Amino acid sequence: MKTQSREVFRKYTDAAQFARIVEMDTVSEMWTRCLADYADAPAIVDNGVSRSYAELERDAAGFRTLLDRAGAGERVALFAANSYDFVKAYLAIVTSGRTAVIYPAHLDAGAVFGCCMMFGVSALVYQPDFEPRLELVRQRRPDLKLIPADALCEEKTALKACEAKTPCAIVFTGGTSGKSKGALLSNGAVMQGTVNGCYGYPNVFGQRYLLILPLSHVFGLIRNLMTSLYTGSALWICRDNKEMFRDIAVFKPTILVMVPALAEMALTLSKKFKRNMLGEELKCIICGAAPVSPFLVSEYDKMGIRLHAGYGLTESANLVSGNPECLGKLDSVGIPYPNQELRIEKGELWLKGKNMMEGYVGIEEPEAWAEGWFRTGDLARIDEDGFLYITGRIKEIIVLPSGENVSPAELEARFNTLPLIQDSQVFEDRSELGQPILALEVVLRATELAQLPEAERRATAITQLEEINRSLPAALRVSKITVRDSDFQRTPAMKIVRYRYGTEKN
Repeated sequence: MKTQSREVFRKYTDAAQFARIVEMDTVSEMWTRCLADYADAPAIVDNGVSRSYAELERDAAGFRTLLDRAGAGERVALFAANSYDFVKAYLAIVTSGRTAVIYPAHLDAGAVFGCCMMFGVSALVYQPDFEPRLELVRQRRPDLKLIPADALCEEKTALKACEAKTPCAIVFTGGTSGKSKGALLSNGAVMQGTVNGCYGYPNVFGQRYLLILPLSHVFGLIRNLMTSLYTGSALWICRDNKEMFRDIAVFKPTILVMVPALAEMALTLSKKFKRNMLGEELKCIICGAAPVSPFLVSEYDKMGIRLHAGYGLTESANLVSGNPECLGKLDSVGIPYPNQELRIEKGELWLKGKNMMEGYVGIEEPEAWAEGWFRTGDLARIDEDGFLYITGRIKEIIVLPSGENVSPAELEARFNTLPLIQDSQVFEDRSELGQPILALEVVLRATELAQLPEAERRATAITQLEEINRSLPAALRVSKITVRDSDFQRTPAMKIVRYRYGTEKN
């Protein structure tokens, strides 16, 4: 597929707002424009305190001074939970020409030390509450500069101009192999991902965002934080997801960025309490990081909320595609964003472009690249209208005794079309005779179950699942269907943990 033009998105956005979407090469360039255009507008609301763009720059400028005084070097680790201090420190690091190495907030002392060694950081900015987890670092790296994230400084240092190729951030990812590693994103890649987040919506500037996702995850960092800042929007930081609905009632967001599991929970509660738990001013949900059920898109539309599915990777600075035709293309992850090329090789999606990472840090993974293209490991297709569909993962392919290759995700998508099915998993199991078979486990959707007599619920679900199963080619039919009493085990990003034959299922 040829490099996509941004013009394909023009029809989805107000003309005046579309003209304001200007592609930039560096975070410093973006931040300079933000300060010129939005200085007095609210930027971050945290713990009930609102700071304007000018106030955020005042504190970031002081933090740049602290970094310089400490002799922070080129790579600075950032170890903090979602907070104003995280945002301030991140902006200070990257607008001083340094690289922010973003540690997940759950790391233990051993992992913190290991990451400091693996990524070659010269300084570590930390949330004071996390200080006990710096014990090993203090013992074994006494040369490492340690800077509290809540530190302030009256002396201000101006931001530093840099180039698109200047490293910006190292973000953790499982990569194509599933092993944790750091993806190095340039300023150009981060900014391409940031601007991509503006395409495909009627109104994108001057919105109100709620931050639910961790800023250590590329989805939270790029689409939630960076695009919010780029568009002069206000971002409310939700410190505890248990307080999410309380925060929504107070802040009244207009856009939410969330994973499907959270969107499902909010929909369930909205139906249970017969009111929109996400607030009457919410117009748009950006949903990704896991497959998005067409059911969610349809049900939110009934509430007057557009739910846009998208697709991205840490290695692509998050955003590869987004779906502005959410109702017309229910199972698509949308139109590819500008300044990238897509290629499908033997069913696998390959990518190259401005948004792509420079490479992994501290580990070699040559199999991730071919002929200058990044191999995503995702199975995909593109339809005649240029819309992208993700149909599974290569590493999850099940090879049947017949030689048939089965993509579990493709089969799950078929079963998930049933309103009764919230989530499903197809996996390889064994029959009583020890023969390989395909098995299916499902989690039922509570809101739809409530409409059925309790005694009929499981039987109705099984009947509907078997009907779908019979419609499949004989070689792809599952031999065993199980209805779970609890949710699947999930990763921190709320993705379902895949079964492997011979492992315990829970």
